[in-house]
Amino acid sequence: MNRTELREAIWQKSSYSSGNGQCVEIAFLREVVATCDSKTPHGSALVFSADTWSAFTAGIKAGAFPTTD
Repeated sequence: MNRTELREAIWQKSSYSSGNGQCVEIAFLREVVATCDSKTPHGSALVFSADTWSAFTAGIKAGAFPTTD
């Protein structure tokens, strides 16, 4: 899905973003959550159901996706 197809989306960057343009943007819509790469503002967006996004964020909070700092 192209970002121009998501006309009603209000894109947000993470508060953890360093401001260097290398971050993920997210938009909460009625029944879906869309994500995109801030470096490609006219590129594609990945769209997830609200339930799938909730499961993903719960997994993050539970430590299911360890980072490699």
